[in-house]
Amino acid sequence: MSHDHTHDTVGAGSNQARPLAIALALVLLYMGVEVVGGFLAGSLALLADAGHMLSDAGALALTLFAMKVARRPATANQTYGYYRAEILAAFVNGATLAAIAFFVLVEAYERLRNPSQDEGPLMLAVACGGLIVNAAGLWTLRSGDDANLNVRGAWLHMLTDALGSVQAIVAGGLIWVFGWNWADPLASVLIGCLVVYSSWSLIEQSVAVLMEGAPGHINVDDVRSTLLELPGVSNVHDLHVWTITSGFVALSAHLTCVDPDRQDSVLRSAHELLASRFRIRHTTIQLDRGPSCEGTAHANN
Repeated sequence: MSHDHTHDTVGAGSNQARPLAIALALVLLYMGVEVVGGFLAGSLALLADAGHMLSDAGALALTLFAMKVARRPATANQTYGYYRAEILAAFVNGATLAAIAFFVLVEAYERLRNPSQDEGPLMLAVACGGLIVNAAGLWTLRSGDDANLNVRGAWLHMLTDALGSVQAIVAGGLIWVFGWNWADPLASVLIGCLVVYSSWSLIEQSVAVLMEGAPGHINVDDVRSTLLELPGVSNVHDLHVWTITSGFVALSAHLTCVDPDRQDSVLRSAHELLASRFRIRHTTIQLDRGPSCEGTAHANN
């Protein structure tokens, strides 16, 4: 049996701690402004934005906390360490986004049934400020949203909030110019639908990791076929590919080697091939001796 446990991409989001802290400070600062402005303007869209900013603050704080926990060393009980803390945080962020969307849609429905008078100019001004703050936060986190699912969750919170500010700006302008008070709850409906859309992929990806499914960018059949192409390998079985955390993919497999003299070269070639072609560097491979297998190799996923 051979192990290759290099995984230099683990903790890809660890260098995002400072940008996350800056984004958190910006969100907390302007969240209070939106709450006050929303009540003064009687704007549901602004209050929805403020509520979303509160979730942004929670998401950013949770992301920072999860990063800190994930850096803790492995123990006898937590043999992989605490990397999954980041995935749990991503799932919570996605679920929070979905809950916010539900709340916004319910409130928008009530407001459409009973329209209220909004202060268009104040609503417009506060929403513009919110857009600037969210744009600054998105720019701060721009380098880490693809590398780490946890950071992506926080980035999605800010993106949907920024687009929510755009909706509030449009609604404020329509109310100010045309007196269309229904534009405010309509904007809230659009915000809610946008949040549902953005949260679904985050929840789906984090659940896939927690359920130890194969990463979306890796085709397990291709991995099996590639291993079968190695000289001396006649069968591949008990093949498992899963994600520990963002950037940390693990693999275990049994390979049947028909030539005992080539075991070392087969193991070395398998590790090198998995690392170069699939970027899988945390591998556990066991070689089984035996004659050439007449059946078809199979993978257990």
